[in-house]
Parts: sequence; structure tokens; C-alpha cells
Amino acid sequence: MTSTISINDNQHLALEPLEVPNRLLLGPGPSNAHPTVLKAMSTRPLGHLDPAFLTMMDEIQSLLRYVWQTENPHTIAVSGTGTAAMEATLANSVEPGDVVLIGVAGYFGNRLVDMAGRYGADVRTITKPWGQVFNLEEISTAVATHKPAILALVHAETSTGARQPLEGVGELCRQHGTLLLVDTVTSLGGVPIFLDEWGVDLSYSCSQKGLGCSPGASPFTMSPRAMEKLQKRQSKVANWYLDMTLLGKYWGSDAFGERGYRTYHHTAPINLYYGLREALRLVAEEGLANCWQRHQKNVEYLWQGLEDIGLKMHVEKEYRLPTLTTVCIPEGVNGKSIARQLLLEHNIEIGGGLGELAGKVWRVGLMGFNSRPESVDKLIAALGTMISNN
Repeated sequence: MTSTISINDNQHLALEPLEVPNRLLLGPGPSNAHPTVLKAMSTRPLGHLDPAFLTMMDEIQSLLRYVWQTENPHTIAVSGTGTAAMEATLANSVEPGDVVLIGVAGYFGNRLVDMAGRYGADVRTITKPWGQVFNLEEISTAVATHKPAILALVHAETSTGARQPLEGVGELCRQHGTLLLVDTVTSLGGVPIFLDEWGVDLSYSCSQKGLGCSPGASPFTMSPRAMEKLQKRQSKVANWYLDMTLLGKYWGSDAFGERGYRTYHHTAPINLYYGLREALRLVAEEGLANCWQRHQKNVEYLWQGLEDIGLKMHVEKEYRLPTLTTVCIPEGVNGKSIARQLLLEHNIEIGGGLGELAGKVWRVGLMGFNSRPESVDKLIAALGTMISNN
């Protein structure tokens, strides 16, 4: 029987093959992926349970442990952006009624508050003006007061460019039976991190910033202490897709049965995992210490260049991130107009401020493959000319 329903052609587009502008991405992320990573992502896919693909997953796990400086058995890449890994951390660690203490000094501290509340946490907060950090005494007082099951801190606050010191926090948490959860989205690969040394129990990151990959395959790790809490839950993890008791079986985590035996969970974003594997390999090839030093050297070059054209930074130098810098927009300068001009006339992207810093700062990222002197030179030359003509 022939259908009498006619095809609706309203959305039928006749398009040319895809072409995109060649932008230098110096905003808060994504950054430009390394050419080797882009090449890897164009490689033909394998099946998500192919032995060769499973071997590559093992390589990703080991290299993630290296860049995070941890031996956590349960260290994987979540199939999703960094926000998915963020949600996975809370979904697996928070049970309804758990007291979760969150340090809020920027946009992503507030996002943690929102997410934790959705999983039934009794959320408590400590706050600082955007761009400042918490000292150990402030954290100690708050933990002793609230006695949280989980303390969540943002190591690298993407909205402010501030780096939260973590030395001593893990030891403090252990004294109170508290798990330490840390956001390393804008620090992994570009900022010194020692998860095991610092006593961090849960952490998440992304692939598109310091690692120099595309977004969509996001690092996630849980310590044995965090795994113990997960295994003793009285209720199921509310998010099926991000449930680590299920994902662990796909990744072959030691915490969930026989090593090497994999159970289907979902179809992995295979080509994104290719890219992540190559991005991690490049970090290992450069050497983690060298990678950190490169980011620090290039951001100091950026800071000097910005000061030379009369601009000031928002965060005190001691606490600035080497991966992301918040630059104060001068009085009388239209920050959005300058950013748009940079994009359309010079093919350079920078970010604007969020929340309390909206309209007050630009956010300049020097991350992964983009952390090079030539990136700085292009930005300073264009920005200097525009500001002088404003």
C-alpha cells in the first residue's frame, strides 16, 4: 500500500561541505586541539568492545592517573563534557540527606551547589568574593562546624582565574571523616596537581582545555575511600548513565569484578577517545613537569604583555592560574565590542566575565596546544591596537 503522506521539505537544506573559520581559541575553553589529536580523531572507528579499543581504554586510564598523579583504580573518561563528569562525581558520592559543604568563590562553585541539591544533599556553603581563595583556617572552621560527608572545592575557578590552594585540606578532611571533592576542569594538564599527595577523594576534569583535545571525553576519578562510600549506598545512584557501579564494569575497574572482563554499558564516543588517548600521550611525551613549566612560562609572558599595553589582572599574582587569566576591562572600554572585533577581524576568541564579573573582565585562556608564545604575540598585538584606538 502506497503512503499518501507527502514529504515536508521545509527543513531540507542544500549545503556545501563543511567549512569553519580558522579561529585561535584563547577563551576559557575549548582551546585548539593539537594537530596530532585532530588526525587521530579522523581515524576509522572500532567497535566499542573490540579488543584493540579496550586496550586503548586501559592506556587512557593509566595516562589519566599519570596527569592527575594518582593510583586510583577507578579512573576513567566519562562519555560527555566536563559538566557530565562534574555531575557524575556528585551523583555517585551524594546520598539524600548527606551534608555537602561547598566553597563558592565563582560560577562553578554555584553550579556544584545546584547539582548537589538536585541529588538530595543538605548543602552548606562558605563564600568568598569572586577572584579570592579560601585559606586553610577558614576551611578548617567550616568543616568542624558543618561536619560534612563531602567537602567540594574548585581548584581552578574558570570564572575568575583563581587557583585554590589544596595543601593540608585532605588531611583535615580525613580527621573529620569527610571526602574531599575537587574540580580540576581548568587545571588538569596545565597546573601542578598531586591528587594522592593532597588526599583528594573525587575529582573530574575535561578534555578540551589543558589536555588539548576536543570536548566530550571527560576525566573522572574516585579514591578507594570514595568507592567504599559508593558501595555502601542505601539507595541506587539516581543517574543511570553516570552510575560508576555500571560504568566501572565497562572500563574494567578492579573495584567491580575481574580485571579485563568488560560488560556493555553504552556505545562509547570512539573517535573522541582516540583524541583523548593522543592528547594524553603528548603530555606524557613532553613530561608532566615540562608541561606545567611551559604553561607557567607562557602565562607570565602573557601577563607582562598585558601590563605593557596598560591592562591589569583581576586575581593576585600568587593565586593566578597559568591556564586562565582574568583581565580587568579598562574604564570606558566596551568589553563585548572589543571581544567581538577580535573574533571577526582577527579570528581570536577570548571570553567575557560571568556572574559578578560580567562586563568587568575578559577571560584569556592559554591551555594545552595554545600555550605558546606565538599565541600571546597575536593577542597582544591585536588587543593593544584596539584599546589604543578605542
